[in-house]
Amino acid sequence: VDLSKDLPHWNKLKPDEKYFISHILAFFAASDGIVNENLGLQVCTTMPNFGDFCPQTVSLIENVPLTDHLELCISRITGDFLFNAIETMPYVKKKADWALRWIADRKSTFGERVVAFAAVEGVFFSGAFAAIFWLKKRGL
Repeated sequence: VDLSKDLPHWNKLKPDEKYFISHILAFFAASDGIVNENLGLQVCTTMPNFGDFCPQTVSLIENVPLTDHLELCISRITGDFLFNAIETMPYVKKKADWALRWIADRKSTFGERVVAFAAVEGVFFSGAFAAIFWLKKRGL
């Protein structure tokens, strides 16, 4: 992903827009790590014969976006507050705690955990993606 055009776009944003997008990026960076953890601990170890395929899949599906989100955070965001979003942002912590509960839950079925992480990906991330598409619509 070419991030070279991001700085001119970033500089076009108003301060409140930078604040908003900084929080979106902080959420993505924190949450992608949890999704990776779920894939590594739950999916790759639960599904028969999937473990051989899983490292490449996890890398392609989740590590590339995680790297991009972290790069954007490092280059655009200042302050430990955003880099420690799970500890410093109550709404990120609530989402993280909910997702981590499903990773740790040994009593739930594999199907229940899949549905839980479908909610993480489909519900938790949808608002953040909508914000990114809003920027794209504005040409930023």
